[in-house]
Amino acid sequence: MKLLTDFRQFLLRGNVVDLAVAVVIGAAFGAVVTALVQDFVTPLVAAIGGQADFSALDFKIHGSTFRYGDFVNKVITFVAIAAVVFFFVVTPINALISRARREPPADPTTRKCPECLSEIPIEARRCAFCTSEVQAS
Repeated sequence: MKLLTDFRQFLLRGNVVDLAVAVVIGAAFGAVVTALVQDFVTPLVAAIGGQADFSALDFKIHGSTFRYGDFVNKVITFVAIAAVVFFFVVTPINALISRARREPPADPTTRKCPECLSEIPIEARRCAFCTSEVQAS
């Protein structure tokens, strides 16, 4: 019975649920990125390069056929997906994170002594370094 209770606690822990949500969202996002590459980027490559599908490209050596065209397709798809993810996901997210990290400046807790320019607490009436009297702020 304890084993089932431990298993249930494991499944309901935040990490497992977060991971499950991430996998589902990642799969849906992968479908969107794949569609973007297949429907927009690949036709753009075809318009520039004259050929959208390189899978028929091959060469033969001593009766062995090397189908390098499919590899070229996969490399182009990988580079296109990486570029789409970088420019449309990573860059905007990094910009949002950098904006969110800007914290307002903290209230100062120290000030400079007018005599010796040492850092002293704002409420100090005498400098701990040169012992001169200072006005409290």
